[in-house]
Order: sequence, then structure tokens, then C-alpha cells
Amino acid sequence: MPKPAIKVDELSTEDRLRLLEELWDSLITTPGAVPLTPAQRQELDRRLDEVDQGELDGIPWDEVVRQIRSRAM
Repeated sequence: MPKPAIKVDELSTEDRLRLLEELWDSLITTPGAVPLTPAQRQELDRRLDEVDQGELDGIPWDEVVRQIRSRAM
């Protein structure tokens, strides 16, 4: 794999996080591109079953992001 043109060590923490977010966003456009281990698949299925059975309420994505960002500050 060729070395990237970006010198990651020279980026600020904020810029590295932004780059990480952009990389993640580029992967989730094709969900099948990120393989899951059998254990990960089993855990996701378990959690989905909890939601489907009304045992667990989900949290809107915007709220999750807000909570994460409020902890980082």
C-alpha cells in the first residue's frame, strides 16, 4: 500500500478526527464493504431482537452525537 500524501502525525487532533469521520462515512456508503466477525453479527442480532421485542428503546443519532461531543469538551 502506498504511503498516504497526508502526514497524519502533523494534523491537529480536530483534523485527525475529521479525517477519521470522512473515512468512516466513505465506508458506510457500502455496508457490505466492512465485514463483521461472527461475534459482532451475533451481538448486533441480539440488540436488534431487544429493540424488536420492545425491551430497549433506541436513541436518535443526533442525540448520540450530542452526548459524545458534550463529553469531549
